[in-house]
Amino acid sequence: MTFRARTMKVSAVLSLSALALAACGEAPEEDGGNAEASDFTGCIVSDEGGFQDRSFNQNSYEGLKAAEEKLGITVQQAESQAETDFTPNLNSMVQNGCDLTVSVGFMLADATKTAAEENPDMHFATVDDNSIQLDNVKPITYNTAEAAFLAGYVAAGSSESGKVATYGGLDIPTVTVFMDGFSDGVDYWNEQKDDDVELLGWDKKAQDGTFVGNFSDTAAAKTTTQNFINEGADVIMPVAGQAATGTADAVVDANADGREDEVTFVWVDADGYDTLSEDQKKYQLTSVLKGLSTSVEDVVTTAAEGEFDNTPYVGTLENGGVGIAEFHDQEDRVGKDVASEVEDIKQKIIDGEIKVESENSPE
Repeated sequence: MTFRARTMKVSAVLSLSALALAACGEAPEEDGGNAEASDFTGCIVSDEGGFQDRSFNQNSYEGLKAAEEKLGITVQQAESQAETDFTPNLNSMVQNGCDLTVSVGFMLADATKTAAEENPDMHFATVDDNSIQLDNVKPITYNTAEAAFLAGYVAAGSSESGKVATYGGLDIPTVTVFMDGFSDGVDYWNEQKDDDVELLGWDKKAQDGTFVGNFSDTAAAKTTTQNFINEGADVIMPVAGQAATGTADAVVDANADGREDEVTFVWVDADGYDTLSEDQKKYQLTSVLKGLSTSVEDVVTTAAEGEFDNTPYVGTLENGGVGIAEFHDQEDRVGKDVASEVEDIKQKIIDGEIKVESENSPE
């Protein structure tokens, strides 16, 4: 097992400094709103995680609210508690005359397709789904495998036990794409350092791993995390929406006795350090970020200004649509050397020198 530096102060922190949307079309002008926009109604439907999930749904909703503040549009929202809410919630948006309805998550794809087919004069945007090929549907997707690769490298380089882990909410492409990238990042660490850090919870080749069955069961997520810790993992990445707070709780409990091999976690979608409790966020190693709020705001703004199009947006490291967060309280654990290496790896991915490939990545 190679030595991993812990005590040096990070001199270069990683951040997603510019989440500007870089889609195929031109970005809308920021003119402070206009009469057309003020008559526009922008709507959003969450998946079962709800708008307070500190992650995926919440950040998408914040993008819509930012457009409301900037343009003076009218906003409506419908929060889903279960899959059975998807169709009724989308139908309510249609009945309320929404000019653009944002459906948040892969799980809403079928219901959104039906609503869009039945209402061709209304516009829709799908976050984390690009399966709908209709003129009135705008896909917003993210190649999170690239950013998760960086997080996997950091996790492997920060592990004291030589074991890290990941698990998902559901076995769907928008979840497993994170796990693929994380796995490849761990493998790259092992290749570069002649190390043997083991990944629990996901087998990329077999596309098989650990899932809790939804995005809301915090108890199941906590138990899953405790099992990983008991197996020796000291860095865990949940890709499970609101359920992931169960991981944060399990990590806090595991560290309560001041154990020498401190356990940390990797958050996803947004920087958990901004929303998690004080006792949780200090154990966050980093976060795999999507530019959810920025991309949703931009798509809503474009539509409000009469320039809706169905050209897919794919967030990448190159266009700033994905990235990883600062290391915050875990700077010393990561160390200056690993931080510098990750910056170099990021640029090599952007330049194409390192290929990050996942069958679950959006096209």
